[in-house]
Amino acid sequence: MTAYLGPLELVGDRWIIGDPKREGGSCLVLTAEGMEHHESGAPEPLAVVPWSKFVELSIRATYQAWHATRTMGVLGALGGGHLETGRSGCSVGGLLRHPYEPWSVNYTHHERAYTGIHVHVVQSLFRRTSEARVLHRLGDPEWLGEAVTRLAPLSSWWAPSLNRRVREIMEDLGT
Repeated sequence: MTAYLGPLELVGDRWIIGDPKREGGSCLVLTAEGMEHHESGAPEPLAVVPWSKFVELSIRATYQAWHATRTMGVLGALGGGHLETGRSGCSVGGLLRHPYEPWSVNYTHHERAYTGIHVHVVQSLFRRTSEARVLHRLGDPEWLGEAVTRLAPLSSWWAPSLNRRVREIMEDLGT
């Protein structure tokens, strides 16, 4: 089984977004019940959002850890904004129901770089599970493991081909 797809990584038996080991960092743990926001060193999650509260969910990721700094946010905005940059460049966000409100939380980038293809594919994974209204599948470690195992080896940079392969894999997995 492949252990990661961009910022999404298997740690033990749980899938985590972000680096749980970086000092002063934060991460999101995908559980059967929902998404838990953790800070390194804290024994309990800062927040838990059940899957049933999400109307939609998306993920943002920078390619390098230093892209997620305040300075790069300014430079990225001045440079035309083609890359994810700034403090919210590594974040998960969405819309919550009852009451309807936007939700977003930042996570800590791993020391390793994320490939452009992995960033695109993990964003597609979140978009497709959100559109299919099966976000709870992200909390199923076996389903997510199979999805990552099949999605991580994709290598085409040609967007139509890559998008078609992601769609085919997601449909085959039942989304």
